[in-house]
Amino acid sequence: MSPLHVAVGVILDSDGKILLTRRAAASHQGGLWEFPGGKVEAGESSAAALARELSEELGIEIERATALLEVKHDYGDRSVVLDAHVVWAFRGPARALEGQPMAWVKPQALYHYAFPAANAPIVDAVHRLLL
Repeated sequence: MSPLHVAVGVILDSDGKILLTRRAAASHQGGLWEFPGGKVEAGESSAAALARELSEELGIEIERATALLEVKHDYGDRSVVLDAHVVWAFRGPARALEGQPMAWVKPQALYHYAFPAANAPIVDAVHRLLL
């Protein structure tokens, strides 16, 4: 089974806080916090997938983003490849269009949130970048 390819956004607001969303309880790794994003469709770049997912889930439009890192992780029941990007600027107010809980958090507070294991390298990379 090929890994699930996911585009992930570390979204920064003007105060340097990062947007987190909580996974639905019934989903894989449900109830944990994550950086918003979603599945990369066949023939789609990770940047295009991220733009599409953030528009669908949060109602925002990316103005400036850069690649952060790629994470490969095997959960045992599912393998994932996460393409993480830092979203430095966006247009529109972020809204939970799918009813998901959201939180804007300071980078130093990220370690206080429970994330899926595949997100740990992203949290570390954010700390190195922003702190």
